[in-house]
Amino acid sequence: METEPAGPNFLSLHDAARLNGVKFTDEALPRDGFIMSNGLRHHYVDWGDSDNPTVVLLHGFAQTCHSWDFTSLGLCDRFRVLALDLRGHGDSQWASDADYSYNAILEDLHCVVETLGIRTFALMGNSLGGRIALLHASECPELVKGLVIVDAAPEHLIVGSARVRRFAEQVDMLCSLEDFVDRVCTYNNRRSTDQVRSSLIHNVKKLQNGKWTWKYDVKMRSSGFNYWQEPGLPDRLWQAVEKIQCPTLVVRGGSSNVVSASVAEEMGRRMADCRVATVENAGHLVVGDNPAEFQSVVEPFFNDLF
Repeated sequence: METEPAGPNFLSLHDAARLNGVKFTDEALPRDGFIMSNGLRHHYVDWGDSDNPTVVLLHGFAQTCHSWDFTSLGLCDRFRVLALDLRGHGDSQWASDADYSYNAILEDLHCVVETLGIRTFALMGNSLGGRIALLHASECPELVKGLVIVDAAPEHLIVGSARVRRFAEQVDMLCSLEDFVDRVCTYNNRRSTDQVRSSLIHNVKKLQNGKWTWKYDVKMRSSGFNYWQEPGLPDRLWQAVEKIQCPTLVVRGGSSNVVSASVAEEMGRRMADCRVATVENAGHLVVGDNPAEFQSVVEPFFNDLF
């Protein structure tokens, strides 16, 4: 079983979920899994009964599988929930050739699903994970039963994407965990300090020199790296939007500075079976900014899907 951070300054997952209004049946914790697939060692967390319908979750840039812990806790009494660490993130292996292209991540997803023997599943992704989910659902329609895209789109607002890049390019080695807590709280003031500390422990690591740094590959933090600037990406994503046939839910943060309301609505119009929802009091990282309202939007979708 996955262990939780301990100590007086850390909230347990279940206490944090209660404080945020997240509804759940049991005080479940996930099982850690590691598999070799597509030439890399991939980490994931596995929630719930493997006999239940499967929901696969993909996090955003610089995040980890634990970004979904509140969501997974609420779903795992009815579904098997698999939250993946994308290559170079969390506890998944870094790519020695620094290939973090969309095609590489898509191939990882295909191989991981195939290796785990999952035949059909619902797919949900936030930000980078949402764009990967969109592409995968368009390319493998026989596998994806339903799709949830969270604050991700073929076109992004410059102000928000630039702010993400500035955050990633800051000095990435700090003296303590609390220094990272302060940095994240300054960047996103929608969450309590205790919530940030208890979730951030999954996204940073202590080095042998006593300092702390991010878990994701340092090559992604350089000024020359940008997922949003991959050549031809907007056209590729719009083409994917128009191919989607499965039931789809597009979720946008009401205060998002990355995805505009007009683009989210356009996505909904171009898909065969799509509903667009807004989660108020949430920015780009909807899942953690307002987890209770996010839960109230996505859980009915999954319940109706299976």
